Amino acid sequence: MMRKNLAALAGLALVLAPAPSLAADYDTIVRGGLVYDGQGGAPFKGDVGIKGDRIAAIGDLSAATADRELKADGLAVAPGFINMLSWAGDSLIEDGRSQSDIRQGVTLEVMGEGSSLGPLTPAMKADEEKHQDDIKYKITWTGFGEGLEFLAKKGISTNVASFVGAETLRVHEIGYDNKKATPEQLARMQDLVRQAMKEGALGVGSSLIYAPGNFADTDELVALTAAAHEFGGGYISHLRSESAGYEKAVDELLTIGRRTGAPVQIYHMKPGGRENWAKSEPMLRKLWAARAEGIDVSANIYPYTAGSTGLYATMPLWVQEGGHDAWVKRLKDPAIRARVIAEMRAPPVGWENLLRDSGGPENVLLLGFKNAKLKPLTGKTLAEVAKMRGTSAEDTIIDLVIEDDSRVDAAFFLMDEANIRRNIAWPWTMVGSDAGSVAPEGVFLKKSPHPRAYGTFARFLGHYVLGEKLIPLEEGIRRLTSLPATQLKLRDRGRLAPGFYADVVVFDPATIADKATFDKPHQYAVGVRDVLVNGTPVLKDGIHTGALPGRVVRGPGWIGWSER
Repeated sequence: MMRKNLAALAGLALVLAPAPSLAADYDTIVRGGLVYDGQGGAPFKGDVGIKGDRIAAIGDLSAATADRELKADGLAVAPGFINMLSWAGDSLIEDGRSQSDIRQGVTLEVMGEGSSLGPLTPAMKADEEKHQDDIKYKITWTGFGEGLEFLAKKGISTNVASFVGAETLRVHEIGYDNKKATPEQLARMQDLVRQAMKEGALGVGSSLIYAPGNFADTDELVALTAAAHEFGGGYISHLRSESAGYEKAVDELLTIGRRTGAPVQIYHMKPGGRENWAKSEPMLRKLWAARAEGIDVSANIYPYTAGSTGLYATMPLWVQEGGHDAWVKRLKDPAIRARVIAEMRAPPVGWENLLRDSGGPENVLLLGFKNAKLKPLTGKTLAEVAKMRGTSAEDTIIDLVIEDDSRVDAAFFLMDEANIRRNIAWPWTMVGSDAGSVAPEGVFLKKSPHPRAYGTFARFLGHYVLGEKLIPLEEGIRRLTSLPATQLKLRDRGRLAPGFYADVVVFDPATIADKATFDKPHQYAVGVRDVLVNGTPVLKDGIHTGALPGRVVRGPGWIGWSER
């Protein structure tokens, strides 16, 4: 009898015992969306299965299970967008959520236009900390790779990558003076490039209309690019001229590509100033010819007719030699001031005057100041401020720079809408915001940014691709994903394919649009619903999750590849 009772109890225990749990097939499945794989082909309806930080499968996954499901019926599913010209370093230190870019589908910020987070000397660190504006922080790193790792360890929502800045290298070895590098200095700069490439740099980035970047000659840039190309890196440049000398500046870029064999790219391709707008078509023909010759040349743009930089881009370069403090000190000298104003009013020779290219002070919009007393001028035109003060445009510029002890951020309306459309149609054009990734809160509200900080990618897709239909949507997505990833030689990024990192964007083609304007710039774009970075949801149903899964994305020379 006892045996029968024990057997019954054992049977009851088996019935009551919980069934072994079945592990889900995937961590996340994005179901039923129109999948754009990033390569420019026709989209297809399907599912995207994600395990860990990688895409595991694409197709019909209706029989599969997942811990998390995102229904994407009627929506586009694409690889994460790559921002080819980002200034997100400071903004990510302040707020790692990268709000304005994440809400447009950006999952990788590419930095390094002329300057980079390293390599730095103690003097460079001190100088940078001294001239920080609203965002202040201690620079605790020295090397190029250490700077990027600092961002990732702090916690960021987007991935980050960078070129090593040619200007940073020049200041490291030569300083801010306008002089030719000695053979010894150039050799050390090349070694710094090689080290940066081993630490993950994408190549060398230059910005040649500004001091001291402009002080580098073509031979110096060739030497630096050649060192980067030893590791597969390329060269990317804000050209030496985007106005009267546009043709020669393009020729210089192509010469660097021809002499080194490295891929070369033009930052924010444009001829600025009405008298230069007709140069766009001949330069595109030149770029086509260069590609036929075998030079791997490409470009990026932001889709606005106004650029943005500091008021220092209205002054001759000689007055800026020696760095910021030397520049401001010179401007306080009456004789030097008079000479500067005379040159600002004459046709520039060997430098860019964006006041002249804009057509007048009414086309220059003041965006940001350090000095609290000047912040009320934010959002006013240079013409308005000059009238308020009863001073000329040139005097007003100099006074503002001295009073603010900064470059003074401004927007310059100097591009042609027809040329934007023409450049978008060129198959080798990518997209970069030329801005930080900000938010309509906190310290960011102390400035009035160019609307490209909030709207570049949504405007590119919503207005030019889907609205004006300059290129098909699948081609527009290719420009934001696989094209830049291929040009940068990134591993496993830029496509929706098994084995690639799960940087994924779900957006509505019917509603994606930019909302930021020059009058009201602090407005998020709309139409992007979900964003995953390395498999982690960062934007869900249009709301930031607070997740910070961003990583350092390294270039082709990174020594870590050989360790895998």
